[in-house]
Amino acid sequence: MGKKFLGEFEELILLAILTLSDNAYGVPIAETIEKFSGKRVSIGALYTSLGRLEEKGFIRSWVGEASEAQGGRAKKYYAVEGAGMQVLKDIEATRSIVVANLNWGSA
Repeated sequence: MGKKFLGEFEELILLAILTLSDNAYGVPIAETIEKFSGKRVSIGALYTSLGRLEEKGFIRSWVGEASEAQGGRAKKYYAVEGAGMQVLKDIEATRSIVVANLNWGSA
């Protein structure tokens, strides 16, 4: 199987999950991405991308305990898996190579 790639939004999701650690669930993930990027995040797009990232094996999810703050509903939490960490490292390595070879003076 070939390399798996990420879009910019998926990359931001992985980074937000890593930033949030044990508190990585829907709303805080969206808020963290908005803080990083300055762009509004659609909850529908977020959950679609979370599902895609889980299918690719980059993240895992689990359901926490129901809470009164959630109206009796349980939160679905996310964590980055080894494959997700590796794809982020690969992206960073590629960026470093590209940036090192840029001719900033001609831009």
